[in-house]
Amino acid sequence: MISIDNLSVSFGGWTLFDSISFLINPKERVGLVGRNGAGKTTILKLIAGLEQPTSGAVTRNADCTIGYLPQQMVVHDTTTLIEETAKAFDVVLSLEAEIERLTAEVATRTDYESEEYEKLLHNLNEATDRYHILGGDTRDADIEKTLLGLGFRRDEFSKPTSTFSGGWRMRIELAKLLLRRPSIFLLDEPTNHLDIESIQWLEQYLKNYNGAVLLISHDRAFLDNVTTRTIELSLGKIYDYKVPYSQFVTLRAERRAQQLAAYQNQQRLIEKSEEFIEKFRYKPTKSNQVQSRIKQLDKLERIEVEEEDLATMNIKFPPAPRSGQIVAQVKGVGKAFGSHRVFSDAEFTIHKGDKIALVGRNGEGKTTFARILIGQTEPTEGSVTLGANVSIGYYAQNQDDLMDGEFTVYDTLDRVAVGDIRTRLRDILGAFLFRGEDVDKKVKVLSGGERSRLAMARMMLEPHNLLVLDEPTNHMDMRSKDILKEAIRKFDGTVVVVSHDREFLDGIVDKVYEFRDGGVREYLGGIYYFLEKRKIEDIREIERKTVTPKQSSATSTPTQSQGKLSYEQKKEQEKLIRKHRKAVETIEAQTAEVEAQIAQYDSKFATATDYNADDYKAYDALKQQLDHLMHEWEKAVYELELVEGE
Repeated sequence: MISIDNLSVSFGGWTLFDSISFLINPKERVGLVGRNGAGKTTILKLIAGLEQPTSGAVTRNADCTIGYLPQQMVVHDTTTLIEETAKAFDVVLSLEAEIERLTAEVATRTDYESEEYEKLLHNLNEATDRYHILGGDTRDADIEKTLLGLGFRRDEFSKPTSTFSGGWRMRIELAKLLLRRPSIFLLDEPTNHLDIESIQWLEQYLKNYNGAVLLISHDRAFLDNVTTRTIELSLGKIYDYKVPYSQFVTLRAERRAQQLAAYQNQQRLIEKSEEFIEKFRYKPTKSNQVQSRIKQLDKLERIEVEEEDLATMNIKFPPAPRSGQIVAQVKGVGKAFGSHRVFSDAEFTIHKGDKIALVGRNGEGKTTFARILIGQTEPTEGSVTLGANVSIGYYAQNQDDLMDGEFTVYDTLDRVAVGDIRTRLRDILGAFLFRGEDVDKKVKVLSGGERSRLAMARMMLEPHNLLVLDEPTNHMDMRSKDILKEAIRKFDGTVVVVSHDREFLDGIVDKVYEFRDGGVREYLGGIYYFLEKRKIEDIREIERKTVTPKQSSATSTPTQSQGKLSYEQKKEQEKLIRKHRKAVETIEAQTAEVEAQIAQYDSKFATATDYNADDYKAYDALKQQLDHLMHEWEKAVYELELVEGE
């Protein structure tokens, strides 16, 4: 479908690509990866025809159409949401007018045997076929489905596009792009500005799409769920792997080890050859051998190995100061802006050591709640009461508003640092990859990733026991995200994080608060546990809306409708059910044992006359163990229900 042939791009004396070639076939799902500056975005622009190569060619089939989504795009603010999105069907609308014109002309003609009449019918059939292919029959339904999938509400369809924030306007452009149904999507960081639900919807859309996809993303889960092939750009060359991103990482490590071994062997050969040449250059008896070695070196194709960027953020949060067991008590909290109610009736307790994710569609109140929690804004109703000795560190999404662009990197920290830590500012900046002349750069010239790192460094100038992080991974590459994730995992305080990055949240959060439809709901478990449970709830909700009482009594399960399970399948399912039941029974037995020990301490404390610190310490540990077991039990029971329901 698209052929990249011996493509080279040079700027001045510097070569970005050197004679690279690859094919993109219909329906392929390709991830384009490589370090920053490797030329990933340039590849997309070359394929889209927005830039021209120094040499080589990009060849497309005659009927190949391209849908390009850049990281930053021009958005138009002259119409309503539905009218702007309908512009995706400009071609369909012109075809509609053409069909009407041709139909009217056919109705008035009487020269049925003429060549002109036959040509007229041919043009009408061709226009009608193209109209159907481009989705003319279902365009209204497709517009609605796409807008809802990307997180818009029906009551927003008639709103002017100028009333939406930048992130939502980017979604409008993405919706138009998806609705045009090109032969290939070229997507540069498409998950920017999307929430978890919209990312999952986009994943499913792209997986089921009838065309090809070439995408750049720092979202590992998104790459793994969409792509089946990974092309790496490195040192002006490409390396093609027929696997998704996670498998590519393993294979790349193996390839790099082989490259390194070959490079080291070649370097030893070069070194010995140069020693021989230098040693015997002026000896007549060795002149033939010397000339032979010189020619050998000239012809040698030098192996290059991409220098690994070993400069990584060295983040370690300062130890959390001691706080009370209850970090924050949220009672009946709600927030409205004028007549618009964002959320209400938020009721929960944040305990010491909790790692909590705030998730939900954009605009449902995650950031608003984070600001209420830190005291930056007041709730319209209810109250948030912080516990004893709670010290908050806040990382805000809108770093541009919070840092003065005229200050240097060093000044940004120096103006908020107090005490002895001022003597360690350069060390702290070094840990966040600001070294040498970097510390004298003005904030306004920093990239998005550099600003994120600087904001994180500023937050860590003093120890906190409650971290509230609003989209901390925006603009971060995969390595930086992994390092931040590990730092949060090891942090001994409490963390509340707003994020749409599933891979980042996985393994660090043990509770999820979902902001949805004006309310807040608690899920005890990790992010993938929440997503699985949410999917089941959505299915049940759909069933409740679409199945009448009469239908429900007669409805058979999917398994029944597809015929009985085979003997082997039945055997395997029974084995799986036994395994999950055993897990539930084990947790129940452990819970009973811990509850018995707690009861013993309760009796002991009821009659005790002396305070024993060790007893109370053991008692607290048992209660924490019981909480953990209850969480594990709920998950185990849920998993058992899923297996039994299959």
